[in-house]
Amino acid sequence: MLRRPLGNTGLRVSPLGFGAVKIGRNRKLRYAHAFELPDDGQVAALLNGALDLGVNLIDTAPAYGTSEQRIGQHLATRRDEFVLTTKAGEDFDNDTGLSCFDFSFDAITRSVERSLERLRTEVLDAVLLHSDGDDLDAMNRGAADALQQLRDQGKARCIGLSGKTVEGAEAALAWADLLMVEFHADDTSHHEVMNKAKDTGVGVIVKKGLAAGRLEPEAAVRFLMREPAVDTAVIGTLSLKHIEANLAAATAEIDRDPSGTESA
Repeated sequence: MLRRPLGNTGLRVSPLGFGAVKIGRNRKLRYAHAFELPDDGQVAALLNGALDLGVNLIDTAPAYGTSEQRIGQHLATRRDEFVLTTKAGEDFDNDTGLSCFDFSFDAITRSVERSLERLRTEVLDAVLLHSDGDDLDAMNRGAADALQQLRDQGKARCIGLSGKTVEGAEAALAWADLLMVEFHADDTSHHEVMNKAKDTGVGVIVKKGLAAGRLEPEAAVRFLMREPAVDTAVIGTLSLKHIEANLAAATAEIDRDPSGTESA
């Protein structure tokens, strides 16, 4: 499977990662179609199958319901096989269907400690600030400082912002190792800041690359793989067949211009 550098982090990742929201949360999401949460057997098959197909980036968050716990349960024995990213700042209660946000220094620190326990790991490869949309306010409430301290303590190898605004992404370049941004054919608003990130060695992870299921997958994946500023894109699915098809589309597009990749 091809591996691409994730900015200057020293990590190398598959061109597509697995977005793990659907294994833990199915309420108040922007996906085009409703879905049932999978049972434990289905989750185990999906997560292990994704790794077996060559996906080596797993992206989760406390806001994804029980996603972190399920990854820890089913992938702890394979921890050295994948890059693990999670987030801090938003929590979600599956029972009430409500999110809560806290971007204070202490809350971010507690969130990461909980994530380490749930994911059954001693270090997180990346922790991203999970913004509520007011990116500048979120990072200035103590969250950016907390993430930098957690990185210094060795609890996170890399830190960054999963934001919603171009202004927030621009500001995060001052302290972040990574940006996670929405980018697809229907929304290229982050393109300029993605190029700035690329030029300065900040990694770029695309989220919602299929526009929450509204775009045709093969065309959307090929679009992402043609963009030099994209290091990897995380896609959420409950189907191994979809993962395999998306990887085939990504590989076919990369084969047209294989620079920046290596086999692993």
